Amino acid sequence: MASDRAITLRVNGRSITTAVPAHRTLLEALRDAGFVDVKRGCEKGDCGACAVLIDGVAIDACLTLAWTAEGRTIVTAAGLGKDELHPLQTSFIEKGAIQCGYCTPGLLIAAHSLLAMSPDPSEDEMRFELSGNLCRCTGYSKVFEAVKDAATKMAAREAHHD
Repeated sequence: MASDRAITLRVNGRSITTAVPAHRTLLEALRDAGFVDVKRGCEKGDCGACAVLIDGVAIDACLTLAWTAEGRTIVTAAGLGKDELHPLQTSFIEKGAIQCGYCTPGLLIAAHSLLAMSPDPSEDEMRFELSGNLCRCTGYSKVFEAVKDAATKMAAREAHHD
């Protein structure tokens, strides 16, 4: 039996050191460390509820071994906003894209990744990029509205900073 390995994870700007066995997933390590916004869903990469950003790329934490994330930058949905809510978070609230809320963290991460690639996404781009996130409540139209609204807010914020 292999022993646990001490790793340091950098999550939402803070360092967390934990001991994990080689088979422990990033989802399990993050949940054990108190990051309840990383949801335990299907645990096989089908639902997107556990999505986080690693070095800016959306990944399913249930399919990622914790030790592979050592030394990398991890951002959960709660870490998207620094001192205030991220435009995606406010748009999801304002447009009613949050129903039961279980899928919301994963959708926020996927939408953030989408907007990083395509600041003004088409509906087809949104459908494709968010297709890995299952939501049983919203029907996705409010999610798409929220993503478009956030894109507008982010573009306005960028124009204001230029």
